[in-house]
Formats: sequence, C-alpha cells, structure tokens
Amino acid sequence: MPVSEQERLSLSFPDPFQDPAIAHRIFTRLRAEEPVAWCPEPWGGPGFWSITKYDDIQEISKLPKLFSSDGRHGGITLPDPAMIANRARELGRSDEPAAELSAFEGGRSMITMDPPEHNQHRRMVAPGFTPQTLDALVPRIRERARVILDGIGAQSHCEFVSSVAAELPIQMLAELFDVQQADRHKLFQWSNLIIGGEDPDLALPREQIIAAFMELAGYALKLYQERQAQPGNDLISMLVNTRLDGEPMSVPDYLSAFVLLVVAGNETTRNSISGGIQALSEYPAERQKLLDDPTLIPRAVDEIIRWVHPVIYMRRTALADYTLRGVTIRAGDKLALWYMSGNRDEEKWADPFTFNVTREGPRHLSFGYGQHLCIGWRLAELQLQVLFEELLARYPDIRVDGPVTRIRTNFLNSIKTMPVRYTPRSRAA
Repeated sequence: MPVSEQERLSLSFPDPFQDPAIAHRIFTRLRAEEPVAWCPEPWGGPGFWSITKYDDIQEISKLPKLFSSDGRHGGITLPDPAMIANRARELGRSDEPAAELSAFEGGRSMITMDPPEHNQHRRMVAPGFTPQTLDALVPRIRERARVILDGIGAQSHCEFVSSVAAELPIQMLAELFDVQQADRHKLFQWSNLIIGGEDPDLALPREQIIAAFMELAGYALKLYQERQAQPGNDLISMLVNTRLDGEPMSVPDYLSAFVLLVVAGNETTRNSISGGIQALSEYPAERQKLLDDPTLIPRAVDEIIRWVHPVIYMRRTALADYTLRGVTIRAGDKLALWYMSGNRDEEKWADPFTFNVTREGPRHLSFGYGQHLCIGWRLAELQLQVLFEELLARYPDIRVDGPVTRIRTNFLNSIKTMPVRYTPRSRAA
C-alpha cells in the first residue's frame, strides 16, 4: 500500500519517532516505492522532499553549492520561522522575538554555513580534533568512565541516561572547554532546553526560557573575555583567538558556535551510548560476542551508531533545479536527508534491521557526509569504545529494565530516561 498523505505529513511531528519502528515502516515503504518523495507540512509549510536512500543522501551531501545548509536559506531543520511562529500560536505561546535575546541575532555557526565560510569556521576548532589530540585524550576518557561506572556499583539498578550516558560526554565537553566540572550541569540543562522545545517534561514558560538563554549568553561571554585575556588550548580559546580574514569572530557568531558545541558535544554521544545498551539488551547473543571477544568492540561501535541514528535528519535547500531518480527538485525546495532511513537501506546492508556487532558494509550516515561530516565524530567513537570496554567488564549482564522514554522531537533520536539492571562485578586487575 502506498505511503498515505497522512503518513507523509506525520514526518513533521515527533509522534512517529517516539516509537522508531513506526517511522521505519514509513521509510521502508518510501525507499521501495518512492525514494524521492514529496511530503506536505503543517503550520503553513510549503512541503519538502524526503530523501530516503543511502546513495542519494551521499550524492546531495557532496553538492553544497547546489544544496545549501546556510541559515539564510533556511538552515538545517525543516520548520521555517513563519512555521515556528504559527506552531507557537497553535500551542498558545507568544511568538514575538524577545529583546533580551538580541545578543544571538545574526549569529551563525558552521553547521548553518556553506563553503567557503563553513571551511573557515571549521578550521578554527580543528586543532581540538586532530588524531594526536584525540589519542592523548583516551587516558582521560578511560579515567572518567571508570569513576562514573564505579559510582553505580553500590546498587544493582540505575537510571542509565543521567547516571552514565549523559555523564561521560558532558564531563569531556567541560574538559574540552576547560571549565570547572561543576559547570557541566548547566551545559547539560542548556542542551536539553535547546532540543526539547516540544517535550512537555523539558519545555519551560517563555520567561524561564528567556532567563535560561540569558544565563547561557552571560556564561559564554564571560568565557570569551577570560580567553581573550588568557588564551589556552581549549575549544573556547580557539573560537575567541583565531582570526577570520584577519578579524576575530563576531560575538553573535561566537555565541552560535558555543551553542552548537554544547549540543553537538554531548547529544549524539549520549544517545548512542544509551541506544547501544538498549540494542545489546534486545540482542543478548550480540552482547555475548563482545564479552567473549572485547576486541570486537570498535567494530560494534560502528554498528551501534548505525543502529541508533542519533541524528534523524538534516535539511538542505536547493539553490538550482536538480534531477534525482527522474524527479525534478526545483530551486528553493526543501529536502530532508533522512539519515535514519539511509542507515537501513537494504541495498547497502544485508538484513539491516538486525543488530550485528560483526557487521560488514559501508559506513553509516549518522555523522553526516561530505562537507558537513561531524568534526567530532572520532571523539564520539572513542568515548563509546572506552565506555563499552569498561562497562561490559564490570556489568556483563546490564540490560534495560523498564520503559524507555524519548525526547519529543523528529530531529534527534534522544533517549530521555532508561532504567537498567545489572549484577556488579569487580574489574579485573
């Protein structure tokens, strides 16, 4: 049965993604029947093209001059400002811009830039992600992972996201920012605020949102001033002191870059860790393979990230007409590159809906592709590898033990709570 108009419309809402199996059923049919599919939008939106095949997502991602990420063309998420305003009115919220947020006006980060600007801004923080820099971080990642995991050893169960999955990446982010570890709680709260606007558990009244953003801006600007006076080797110093065509980064761009690092620095890693535990719980034979042979863990990390698809989609906007699979995409059209769907493409992997820690095949799309490949992808992989090495050595029978809840969003596959149970085991000397 063809994918209905209502199912296409549903992709603009969080609901199908609360149970990923529902969204996967839609995408499986689109891949088979209409891989370049027109989808209507709510809230006065013009509609968009759903791109669901692996090769097509790669093709578009390699053409940034034709398919833009630039915020001036709409950016990387599907809703345009007018749609967001209409949605706010529908929910009974004020859509008038807050004067207090003027510090963010006009700011853009590299994720919403096209070349050559994107390349220039990317190079500013690139020294923080060189192979040598990341290799040097591994002992610190392992030390932090051990402390976190030892901290849950006094009991046989815990809420895994807050106790483990969120802790390691946010601690490492604080270290990369060279800020006090106590500040990580603020960074985590701001990240949830930014991505959780439609989640009833995370959404705040407008006054509190304004206050939180003002606190975030004040914190970021304080770091800006400190690193101007005393530069270091941290990511904030790189943003503040690297010159673009001889000029420092503008304050609005700095604030936007700070927000990007806060979200990207913990979201994908946090959710890949949680989703990995969920997958190993559902596939105990695969977990046993890792227990029998821990050298498989690096390969398993790749499969975990494919399976979890922590980023569900990225938007592009066509700057010129383009034909894909016989379909003409017009200049100005929006496209959703559904990484979630590309990671289950039957033409790229045998049995893609089975979790397999020894899987062979192409690299997943979860970190993007081409120009916008996530700059921190290797850091995320290292954190997953180290954490699963340490975790399975201590708690080999760890398993999900209750309902898993997700943040209400169709942009990130973000697990909110996940109870787990385990039998503690002392780490071998």
